[in-house]
Amino acid sequence: MDRKQWSKPQQQRGISITGLIVALAVLGVVGIFALRLIPAYVEYNAIKKAIGQAKQAGGTVRDMQAAFDRNADINNVEAITGRDLVITRDGEQPEISFSYEKRLPLAGNVSLLIDFAGTTDPSGTVATADDTQAAR
Repeated sequence: MDRKQWSKPQQQRGISITGLIVALAVLGVVGIFALRLIPAYVEYNAIKKAIGQAKQAGGTVRDMQAAFDRNADINNVEAITGRDLVITRDGEQPEISFSYEKRLPLAGNVSLLIDFAGTTDPSGTVATADDTQAAR
């Protein structure tokens, strides 16, 4: 046998069992976050779609709230109701805004708090109930 072949140890390739366990633990934590966050964002997108449809339905404030509630029932929205919407009129055009907090329990006494807000206003300014009270 050739001496040069035995004199250099070859590098090992691959991942060790410890590296595999750490990688799986990190993937598990990311997976738990994803499983908790995805339903909250799906509900948020359903709310944004529902306020757009309520705006198109038009009518009085109560009519738009009822249109939102009908759509929210179909899409299983539980975070807010039609009464939680802030409906303002800019001239003839109604604008609908909402904001809410969603608390997602992660483990034990640890939870994640997410602030959601949206509007149909093209400027993107979310009106609050305090804003409408001050305008009156």
